[in-house]
Amino acid sequence: MINKESQSSDHLTAASRRGVRMAKVAVALAAVFMLASIAVIISIAVVQTHKKTYISRGLKYGIVLDAGSSRTTIYLYEWPAEKENNTGVVSQTTKCEVKGPGISDFGVDEKQDQKTWTSLKNCMANITKAIPSHQHNSTPVFLGATAGMRLLHMKNEDTSNAILKDMRNYLSSLPFNFQNASIISGQEEGLYGWITVNYLMGNFLELNLWNAWVHPRGAKTVGSLDLGGASTQIAFATSDDASGEDIIRVSLYGYEYNIYTHSFLCYGKNEAEKRVLAKLSKESTNWVNVKHPCYPSGYNISMPAEDIFGRECTNKDAPLEYSPKQNITFFGQSNPEQCKVLVRSIFDLTSCQGTENCSFDGVYQPTLSGDFMAYAGFYWTALALKAEGSKSMELFNMNMKLFCSKDWKNLKQNYKISEIHLKSYCYSANYVHTILADGYKFNTGNWNNLSFQKEVNKTSIAWSLGYMLALSNMIPAEGKIIKLPINNVLFTGLLLLFSALTIITLTYLVIALARFCY
Repeated sequence: MINKESQSSDHLTAASRRGVRMAKVAVALAAVFMLASIAVIISIAVVQTHKKTYISRGLKYGIVLDAGSSRTTIYLYEWPAEKENNTGVVSQTTKCEVKGPGISDFGVDEKQDQKTWTSLKNCMANITKAIPSHQHNSTPVFLGATAGMRLLHMKNEDTSNAILKDMRNYLSSLPFNFQNASIISGQEEGLYGWITVNYLMGNFLELNLWNAWVHPRGAKTVGSLDLGGASTQIAFATSDDASGEDIIRVSLYGYEYNIYTHSFLCYGKNEAEKRVLAKLSKESTNWVNVKHPCYPSGYNISMPAEDIFGRECTNKDAPLEYSPKQNITFFGQSNPEQCKVLVRSIFDLTSCQGTENCSFDGVYQPTLSGDFMAYAGFYWTALALKAEGSKSMELFNMNMKLFCSKDWKNLKQNYKISEIHLKSYCYSANYVHTILADGYKFNTGNWNNLSFQKEVNKTSIAWSLGYMLALSNMIPAEGKIIKLPINNVLFTGLLLLFSALTIITLTYLVIALARFCY
């Protein structure tokens, strides 16, 4: 009996040990299954979240007509349908210059008007071809008129309104989404120019190693100097505590900037030259022979008095009684020193004497800081002086004096510039020097912060790009199409399967642990 009971006890003990071993193996397997299921759930979630790719919805387009005082230029811009921090990544794709004067001259010469309209329509036809037909009705069109129309509006509001109405009617007839045709303020023109400069310089966005758009670390902005035919603009970032009517706070690509911007109407290159002619004419007793120190000797030109005094910027300087049709003839003198004195005389440089933070004409301006890009008329003047690549004030002054000392024959032989512009570059050189040095307070120390440029990365420097960038905030963005690495149905199935396995194995482990403890 004892042997049988002992054998039975040994048999039960062995069976018990085998059961314990099997239970441990089952628990281990359950634990492995549970951990594997959790690992699979985490893995597919990570893959689905971080390995997804985006398919762009394509490009959007925008058309801006820059209706300047001397010409109209049409720009076609494009940007991805997805925006970066509420501002589109815009680039210039097509540019077309309309032949003829600006729209502010409509109504002066009927034959010229017809030529200008023909050129304008040809430009728009080329722009239309550059945009996919299915994008036409979603492509916005904007016309921004600048200083030429600002002056016309001051002189004759009905005429300026009629011109804008004609432009609206024409642009509305095109297969695009016409938005607006309006006269933009000088302050807006300056701000949009600043935006253009800094966008092209990569100060708002740059591509990183992963081909993603990011804000440059520690990026500084560049000041903007624009010189048009009827006005000139300055704009630069200033301290956050600066305030006043010329300070604008803007938000671009998720960052805020405090910008000083001011536009000087009647100080554009062409209108300022008319003011110089008006001053000479008014001070002369003989309009048959008016000596002009800025024009080259050997050059002379006659023009009706109304071409000089019949303008909004010069009519206050007109003699009390004069015949508008009477010709005034100017004879060049090639006199650098007298030219400098003459040009400086059209600037009010006395109202700022003893006043801090003031440029000229009594206009507030914070202290200059950082680098500046000078473009449009500034660039063309520096180019004529062969000083566009130099950052030396001394070289600019030296070349200006040499240029102004040459006679007409010498200039024509040595410069491949059209005569209508060549005769005025001595004046414009003195104008540029005066406004930069005496007006904005550039000197031998900070002149090297100036860069005279026409374009950046084959894109024109013009307020219209900044205009398009700002307006793209108003255009709804389309989200990118997301391409997931795992099909949604398969992803859901795998998630449910391994979640169920995790729950089952966890339940088993809990029960097994409870049995072991009790």
